[in-house]
Amino acid sequence: MTLAANVATTADGVKYVEATTDDGQALWLKDTRKPALYTQNFGDCLGSSLINVTRFDAAYYKDNMTVLFHLEGNTNVANESLMMYIGVFAYGQARFDLTFNPCNAQIYSLCPMNRSVPIEANGIIPVSQSDVAGIPEIALSIPDFEGQAILRIFANSTESEIGCYSGVITNGATFSHPSAVGTVIGIFVIIAMAASFATAVYGDHIPTTRTHYAHSLSLLVVFSVFHHIFYTGALSVNWPSVLPAFWSNFAWTGGMIYSESMQNSINQLIGNDKGNTSIVGAAGSGSEADDLGGGYEISQIYKRTFNNLFRRGTHSVGDQLTNLRSAEAEENLAKRTLANTTQGYDWYGSPVKPGLPLPGNFSGFAGTLAEEDIPASNAFMTGFLWFLILIVVVAFLVAAFKWITEALVKYKRIEETRLAYFRENWVGFTGAAVLRTVFIGFFMIIYLALFQFTYKGPAGVTAIAALIFTLFLVGMSTAAGYACFYRLRYGHYEVKRDRIHVEKTKALGFLPWIGFGYESHRSEKNQPRASVGSLLAWNVQYMDEDTQRTNVHEDEDFIRKFGWLSARFRRTRWWFFALWLVYEFVRACFYGGAAGQPMTQVFGLMVVEFIAIIAIVILRPFEGARLNALMVYVLGFSKVATLALAAAFDIRFNLARITTTVIGVVIIVIQGILTILTLIAIIFGAISSYMSVTRDREAFRPRKWEPYRQRYFAHLEKTAADVPQVRPPTPTPEAPKEPYFRVASVRREPKIEDDDKDANDPASSRTSVALGATIGSRPGSRPQTRANSMWSASMSNSNLPYGARPHRASWSTRDVNSFHEGQHHKHSNSNRSSQLLSGERMSSKASEGSLRDLLNFERSRSPFKSPAPAAMLDIKKARADKGKGKEDVLDERSSEESRA
Repeated sequence: MTLAANVATTADGVKYVEATTDDGQALWLKDTRKPALYTQNFGDCLGSSLINVTRFDAAYYKDNMTVLFHLEGNTNVANESLMMYIGVFAYGQARFDLTFNPCNAQIYSLCPMNRSVPIEANGIIPVSQSDVAGIPEIALSIPDFEGQAILRIFANSTESEIGCYSGVITNGATFSHPSAVGTVIGIFVIIAMAASFATAVYGDHIPTTRTHYAHSLSLLVVFSVFHHIFYTGALSVNWPSVLPAFWSNFAWTGGMIYSESMQNSINQLIGNDKGNTSIVGAAGSGSEADDLGGGYEISQIYKRTFNNLFRRGTHSVGDQLTNLRSAEAEENLAKRTLANTTQGYDWYGSPVKPGLPLPGNFSGFAGTLAEEDIPASNAFMTGFLWFLILIVVVAFLVAAFKWITEALVKYKRIEETRLAYFRENWVGFTGAAVLRTVFIGFFMIIYLALFQFTYKGPAGVTAIAALIFTLFLVGMSTAAGYACFYRLRYGHYEVKRDRIHVEKTKALGFLPWIGFGYESHRSEKNQPRASVGSLLAWNVQYMDEDTQRTNVHEDEDFIRKFGWLSARFRRTRWWFFALWLVYEFVRACFYGGAAGQPMTQVFGLMVVEFIAIIAIVILRPFEGARLNALMVYVLGFSKVATLALAAAFDIRFNLARITTTVIGVVIIVIQGILTILTLIAIIFGAISSYMSVTRDREAFRPRKWEPYRQRYFAHLEKTAADVPQVRPPTPTPEAPKEPYFRVASVRREPKIEDDDKDANDPASSRTSVALGATIGSRPGSRPQTRANSMWSASMSNSNLPYGARPHRASWSTRDVNSFHEGQHHKHSNSNRSSQLLSGERMSSKASEGSLRDLLNFERSRSPFKSPAPAAMLDIKKARADKGKGKEDVLDERSSEESRA
């Protein structure tokens, strides 16, 4: 698409420009449309420019391949002909440049430059695809595009630079949305503050109130998260543009809130001494920056004059085309009127204020503050004044809540006993709230004071910073020291040799992690965690001389005086506030005191944070589980990871700006996840605080939350004691069950029929008669016939079936013995030897006392038949003869087999 010279204006004054597409079709474009790339604020990059530029902007339109150019200003130079240079840089590399003579471009206000004529230069420069080939397509959509447009002006008489201005280039997409993101964060902070305050004032029993307050989300943790995110920008490294834009959403949490009236008041106090931003690694506006954009060579500027670029005489078709483009550019530059906001064109910026760095330079804390239009010289006073306002607001809100409650009681809107303890002691609550605010803001004030010392601003502001620094450091140290003395004055310390074990544990219940614990504490547990190593250490233990004194969380007097320091920490870690103050002071010293020394800051803070995360993992200071998880794991990881990645931004490593942008996005992801988890923790903290302030109500809404409420109260009761949890012993796994039945011995008890003579008479059984007839026959005679069997049946008066016995279901060994006593003399000696082997086997079976083996033996002899009654008799007899001599058993057995 190419630009045509036609410009049309509608009845309502809206201008349209005509463009021609690649296929020759005419297209009208709105003159005030948003450009693909455009400049914002600009600053002086020479420091002693002879031209005072009040407006400098350029815009690139992809739809018609043009560059819009505006310049406005004035000068004190009487008469001077000029050369002008415009360069566009993206991610540290030159993407487009143009050197021209303003006279040949028909910029008459600069041909020549005269102090009596206001400078006005404007127009449209057509560009080709080859001119913008260096600008990647992603640059038109990536948030916080990192680019600069540099205007340099040279005097022909001296061939020297007399003016330099740099403007930041953007595409309109950004991570900076303080009005939206900052507002959402502010709402969540208010919710956390209200929940914390509600748990602190509700209830009359101080220890119970302290327990519920300890499990609400701590504002100390919330502001520690947001201060970590915003004050990461205090490191004196060359940040990619995406990071200061993202951090601007959290600027208000660090006290950096822009107010025009406040900044004007501070400027009056400071005067013209704005300090030197180069001390903290930033290129200040109004100071010389010859190396900006890679610098320049004056010989190259005058070698590539406008006449050389746009020659009237040509010798080739390419030169003729260039000449046509040049003529068209000159005509458009001459005809373009100066557009402004009154005409709907607002895609331009304004000169930066004194003390701010050059637009597009985001080095150090000065570059981070530039997003808020706050000069680095004003940082301390801005933060301190807003902190004073915060203290007044906190005190006013507590007092206002008291009088609102009194009014509600007076008009019987609430019960008279409601919040009675708070209404009686509201002054003490106000003082505690103010002191708690000072405790939370300790790091911010100490850092800003140290930064002011390093920045070397005006003496008056430095003196104020020294006074505030002394008050905060001495005041908080005294308060913490007196709190420890007040509790520990009735005891002494003992230093004992111990070992610290590195233990395997899990974070958040599922993430593999490592923990630390003293060996003396491990011995108190029945099942300590698995240790992967240990280090020699010393354990300092406090020995209380008053063994009957209540613990620190039951001591109402101590809670009233120092609960604003210790209430949220565990019973055995109540002193952690003193360690926290030391930790915050050391961090502030590295951030503020070592400003301008990026490697000292980064690696010093990495050591501090690494030691801190180990100490916090060991101590687990907070009584609330959410606070420990947020502080120990998430915040600690974010601090260490951010510092490790920030080391890559030091200018000595000279990384490509695209690479630094990618690293910056990774930091945004880490800190963004931290922010989301903090907001989620605030929501859960508000829910738990609601459960706490409704603990005296029988009816709880919603009812389906009642089980969670009961579990929450049980958790509070368990953690308040802060005693080692005894784990139940691990049960020994049971061995797999197997068949365990076995017959160890068999014993027969006497029966009633054993004393019945008739029952013991073998003749009373048909089986006995039949057996008697058979056994009484001579060997070799024929077996008894069926007639004999029928005759035997006719001789019986019993109705029992043949072979059945009355009264008993089985034979006994006594029957077998009596049956065989009269038959032993009839055995033949000739059959004794032939039956010896069979009798020996039967005897050995019987001697083992196993009836089952005997049955199996009989079945093996006749596998298709059940054991005969005679065999059953043998089994019974074997049981009775257990213990007899071997010869007797063999004799009886051989006699029986011979008769059979």
